[in-house]
Amino acid sequence: MRTLLLLLSIFIQSTLMVEASKTTTVNNIENIDLNIKDHEVAVTFLGLSEGDSTLIQGSNGENILVNAGGKETDAELEGWLYLYDVKKISKLILTKNNLELSEKQINRLITKYSIKEIITTPELSAQITNKLSLPNKPAVVTWGEDTKKTILPELTAVVQFVGNEPNEGMDLTLDFFNHRIFLMTSFTPHAEETLMKKNLENINVFKIPNCAMEDSLSEKLIQYLNPQISILFAPEEEGHDPDILVDLHETWSEIYTTKKHGTVTIKFTDSNYEVITIPVEEDN
Repeated sequence: MRTLLLLLSIFIQSTLMVEASKTTTVNNIENIDLNIKDHEVAVTFLGLSEGDSTLIQGSNGENILVNAGGKETDAELEGWLYLYDVKKISKLILTKNNLELSEKQINRLITKYSIKEIITTPELSAQITNKLSLPNKPAVVTWGEDTKKTILPELTAVVQFVGNEPNEGMDLTLDFFNHRIFLMTSFTPHAEETLMKKNLENINVFKIPNCAMEDSLSEKLIQYLNPQISILFAPEEEGHDPDILVDLHETWSEIYTTKKHGTVTIKFTDSNYEVITIPVEEDN
């Protein structure tokens, strides 16, 4: 039986110190306090206009950022991080084999948020190291397939696939008690073949690769994952492959797109979760 989702458009004061509605703009919100307690974690899919970025926040006050948007979204990213009261980022995880940030952007990000560790693919690690021009450089760590690390209290990251071909990168799951979040980057037949051999049935939250290519994900893979919630970031091209949406509907997955729903936060407890959306009013 699927977990009952609680979709809030007005946040209860004791839980979140912010109100949001379908006409809310980012400028109308002063700050967002998710009030994360012991045995809780929050995963936020940031509503950027280009690229993807996922913020993970733990009960110990640490923040982890997975990807950092596109080359034109640094101001948007910093705006969202400010709203979520992110002053420091302990780890920056980059899952793609091509660096989407300029040298200036990545060094600014490291300096502003005191990033101590960058985790990435073998393909990207050398590129990152060469672009760091800071006196106190963060450690650049390479994760390979089957790497398993506890990154926040009770939250474990497991690398399910790492590839070096075009449209491949690092695909990882986040395990928190009985919850499983799958952050997928790769979309090739080789990646799918590998992932279909992994223990990935019945994923709670599925972050879909930021692509719009036809036949980029197979129906077989989507049925295998059987996600309860699917997250699609604003596509790099005009729209998402409509077949992916059809396949997701057939699995009864709840679908959220950052282009339509804005920023999507999922707050997990040890036994349940709730979904919070913060729509952004588009400029006329």
